[in-house]
Amino acid sequence: MSAAVTVINAHRRYRNPKKRIARYVQRVIGKKKANITVIFIDSRYSKAINRRYLNHNFTTDVISFALESTPVLEGEIYVNLDRAKMQAREYGVSFSNEAARLVIHGALHLIGYDDTTTRKRRVMKNIEDMHVQHWFPLQKGNAI
Repeated sequence: MSAAVTVINAHRRYRNPKKRIARYVQRVIGKKKANITVIFIDSRYSKAINRRYLNHNFTTDVISFALESTPVLEGEIYVNLDRAKMQAREYGVSFSNEAARLVIHGALHLIGYDDTTTRKRRVMKNIEDMHVQHWFPLQKGNAI
């Protein structure tokens, strides 16, 4: 695969396996040439990024920034592990499953998917579910 993925565990308590996270992104990106950084953060940092760059004064679970699209896709995916932990309990899946879903969701945004309308959200969710099922085929709650 052509995607170079860097994973930074910046959360003070939770960690995720860097190689596995990189494979999630590489599978979504496919054969595109890319340099992607995944940064695991907490709710406080998520809210600060959301406020500073998107003018939203609330915490969110994942934020993606496409920095460059040609000739090489460059982007950052910020994943809030505090929210991943809470959402995993809410959806009845493992923490690893929910963290993977958020990474995959962020990667889909980088390659052009968006969830701004009901139709687009449904399309994106179906693709997201397919990728999550690849990694977590037996966990309940994968395809919500």
